[in-house]
Amino acid sequence: MTTLTQASTWMTTLDSPIGTLTLAARDGRITGLHMDGADHAPTGLETWRRDDSQFKEAVRQVRAYFAGELTDFDLPLELEGTDFQRRVWQALQGIPYGQTISYGELARRVGNVKACRAVGLANGRNPVAVIVPCHRVIGANGTLTGFGGGLDRKKWLLDHERSLLHREGGR
Repeated sequence: MTTLTQASTWMTTLDSPIGTLTLAARDGRITGLHMDGADHAPTGLETWRRDDSQFKEAVRQVRAYFAGELTDFDLPLELEGTDFQRRVWQALQGIPYGQTISYGELARRVGNVKACRAVGLANGRNPVAVIVPCHRVIGANGTLTGFGGGLDRKKWLLDHERSLLHREGGR
C-alpha cells in the first residue's frame, strides 16, 4: 500500500476556450497549468492524484479570466526551474494585461540584453501558462512567435485580452 506524502502532486482538469487545461499543485501551491497537446508536457503524470477540491480558487480564477472578469491572478505558485528561468517568469508577471513586449525587452528586464534566445527558451518552459503570461511576449517585429501551446492559442489569448480592454475603453 502506497502512502501519500506532503509532496504529492494533485491535479484537476477544466475545459476552456483554448481546450482542456490541467492544473497541478503541491502543498497548496499551483505548480502547473498545462494545455493538451502543448510542447513540454509535464513529467510524472502517472503519479499525480486527482482532487478537484484542492483547486476551487484556481479554477474560479481561471474561469473568471476566460470570462473576461479577471485580469490579474492571485494564486500561490511554486515554480520549479533554474534561477534564470524563475527570473524570466517573475518578469513575465510584470507585463500588463492586454499588452505585449518583445523577447529583447524581456531580456533587458531580466538584466541581460544579449540573452534573447535564453529568455525565449525560459519563456517556453513556463510551467503555469496563462497564469504567468508568457503569451504576452512577441517577436521584435510584432509577429507572434514561440508559444508552447501553439500560435493559435497565443493569438486567441492576446485577442481575448485586447478585446476586453477595448470594450472597457483601454483601462
